[in-house]
Amino acid sequence: MGNRGMEDLIPLVNKLQDAFSSIGQACNLDLPQIAVVGGQSAGKSSVLENFVGRDFLPRGSGIVTRRPLVLQLISANAEWAEFLHCKGKKFTDFDEVRQEIEAETDRVTGANKGISPVPINLRVYSPHVLNLTLIDLPGITKVPVGDQPVDIEQQIRDMIMQFITRESCLILAVTPANSDLANSDALKLAKDVDPQGLRTIGVITKLDLMDEGTDARDVLENKLLPLRRGYIGVVNRSQKDIDGKKDIKAALEAERKFFLSHPSYRHMAEKMGTPRLQRVLNEQLTNHIRDTLPAFRSKLQSQLLALDKEAEEYRGYRPDDPSRKTKQLLQMVQQFSVDFEKRIEGSGDQVDTVELSGGAKINRVFHERFPFELVKMECDEKEMRREISYAIKNIHGIRTGLFTPDMAFEAIVKKQVIKLKEPCVKCVDMVIQELINTVRQCSNKLECFPMLREETERIVTTHIRDRESRAKDQVLLLIDIQLSYINTNHEDFIGFANAQQRSSQTNKSQSSAGNQVIRKGWLTINNISIMKGGAKEYWFVLTAESLSWFKDDEEKEKKYMLPLDNLKVRDVEKSFMSSKHIFSIFNTESRNVYKDNRTLELACDSQDDVDSWKSSLLRAGVYPEKTITVESETTSTADNFSMDPQLERKVETIRNLVDSYMAIVNKCIRDLIPKTIMHLMITNVKDFINAELLAQLYSAGDQNALMDESQEQAQRRDEVLRTHQALKEALAIIGDISTSTITVPLPPPVDNSWVGGSTGGRRSPPPSPTAPRRMSSGQRPAPRGAPPPPNRPGPLGPFNNSADSPQAPSRPNRAPPSIPSRRPPPSPTRQAP
Repeated sequence: MGNRGMEDLIPLVNKLQDAFSSIGQACNLDLPQIAVVGGQSAGKSSVLENFVGRDFLPRGSGIVTRRPLVLQLISANAEWAEFLHCKGKKFTDFDEVRQEIEAETDRVTGANKGISPVPINLRVYSPHVLNLTLIDLPGITKVPVGDQPVDIEQQIRDMIMQFITRESCLILAVTPANSDLANSDALKLAKDVDPQGLRTIGVITKLDLMDEGTDARDVLENKLLPLRRGYIGVVNRSQKDIDGKKDIKAALEAERKFFLSHPSYRHMAEKMGTPRLQRVLNEQLTNHIRDTLPAFRSKLQSQLLALDKEAEEYRGYRPDDPSRKTKQLLQMVQQFSVDFEKRIEGSGDQVDTVELSGGAKINRVFHERFPFELVKMECDEKEMRREISYAIKNIHGIRTGLFTPDMAFEAIVKKQVIKLKEPCVKCVDMVIQELINTVRQCSNKLECFPMLREETERIVTTHIRDRESRAKDQVLLLIDIQLSYINTNHEDFIGFANAQQRSSQTNKSQSSAGNQVIRKGWLTINNISIMKGGAKEYWFVLTAESLSWFKDDEEKEKKYMLPLDNLKVRDVEKSFMSSKHIFSIFNTESRNVYKDNRTLELACDSQDDVDSWKSSLLRAGVYPEKTITVESETTSTADNFSMDPQLERKVETIRNLVDSYMAIVNKCIRDLIPKTIMHLMITNVKDFINAELLAQLYSAGDQNALMDESQEQAQRRDEVLRTHQALKEALAIIGDISTSTITVPLPPPVDNSWVGGSTGGRRSPPPSPTAPRRMSSGQRPAPRGAPPPPNRPGPLGPFNNSADSPQAPSRPNRAPPSIPSRRPPPSPTRQAP
């Protein structure tokens, strides 16, 4: 083959296969290998057993090979077998090997003849084998057996394709001689993935079972139905021989005698048989590895480079070293502190482009969710006027008052201020939840040390919960401060004198706002009927006066414009079949909002988007719908009170005063609550992590126990070091291989268009005028001393001819015959060979 370095490469590939199988996807390399493909009862298992020289594969009816068997043959002085799933256990009895294959197959696939793509790795050491790596795949079947699924044929084909589609995989296409070669499933699959025939080697089995007077000489000489790498014929043991425990050595000797004595094959006996096939596969695999060496080396180097830094950290690593644990604890806490501050304050590195988190989400709580919750607490206009009228009447009592009482104003204002407690406390809860989520995200980098991660989360979360009570107390204190003194001398308060002019001023301010754009974005109109196309997505533009939508974000084709007068927002329950979140807009006067629809249902991808649109609509004056309880509904229907003009003027005055004062309170609360939470919660937690977390961890218990690494991390470290060493060894051996390795060049292409569909092969090209013709009935064979037709030697021997070579015989212009191809009985005048 050239040099020893090349021979050492196959065992190295075997080592890499074992290493990569045990560590999963750490090194995703397509290792060179040979896949054995064929139909049921084609003789695949017998070929492999002849290689090993032992009976070790399961036999029986139906699909025997139900999981891929990765068979690694290694030349050694002694004989034994090892399974990858039974590390350290040597099997010297090959009956036990067969039983272990059956048990391991049933463990994954069950006993119902099912199949699985999970391979079984078997390594056989023997002085009777050459270095080879083969994969025995399930035989192609047509009809389900037992409890097999109806699509068992497609499942097997898909599994075979997973292996043979790789460019690094040689295909050993096994076909019995007593079947139609042109309809061979193995050759058809090989042609699909290897149309040029660069990776396909043909094997013809059961030559001894052909009908009398027929042979496969033309096929084995690669004249009929040619393959670029040619064919090799083998003779396996019959079922009678297997049942009679015929020794494989005796079977190999009988195979040699068959080829030496058969008149059609004895001239090529040295190119046929199992030993020849084993040598050829060894040469072909070795040469295939050499051909794929540049890409193989490149992949090894990229994998090694990716693992270099991590392996360097793990090399010389002592898990129980106290100084290492102390140093790593300091580094981990410092990194946790930096990550937390970056997530809260924001940074340019490690930006999350999928969703808001950390400080960005807290900012949305402060400026969108919290103002929206405040407005939700505002009462309905009719309800407000009714409460003011009751307050005025109850203050006057039995007397008829001549003046508007200021006590009614104070009572209504205090009731409204008390309602602000709920949204303020809810704001604190939302910020706390986001802080806890941020802590958990930052602690993901501590997963290598589960006790440290758990203790860090516990300490920081406990501190956040401790600050929660203080923040809520302070927030409620701010509300109580507002309740303690109603400051009617505030510079922004309109006062009694100007209360009557409030309505006109409000209208003017609204008109002066103009048609300012508040928000733009995509929304789905959900309640369009299926007859009109169903739900559609449009580009919406919200201004201070209207809500418009367009066909796209270029805003050229306007679909509709909806005025915002008398509109309100209502929540809609999420549909079971829909993944979108929905809210609706309706008219308070029960008018149609959009064409014939009383409501306009709008859908967003997330609840955060819904809340953000509600907040924007709120700025435009579209308020959320109030939930009316049964009690308030019965009260409003029962008390159809009427107001005299004097009382109505008093109610209007108080109403304007309450609006003016509550605007001052709301402005103050919107400003102070975020500041309070920022000071008492967020800044405090950051300072705690920076200054006190490390001390808390030291006082929590044994620091050495905190830095005990997880079992997964220890396993990961061992796998990285093992893989890194395997990659270095592989590159070292590859580097020693001479680039001038002597090898037989790949034969020229052949016409393999005969490998067609399942109904038969295509026609071969018309014969050349000088091409020799196949013998017909009664035709005498060429004299023994006559020179054979010229042949071009290939890697499999002198009978590997090329159809497009000028010396290669062309085939007759007819459909290729099946094997067996009938030869007529000898005529009386025909000489015996």
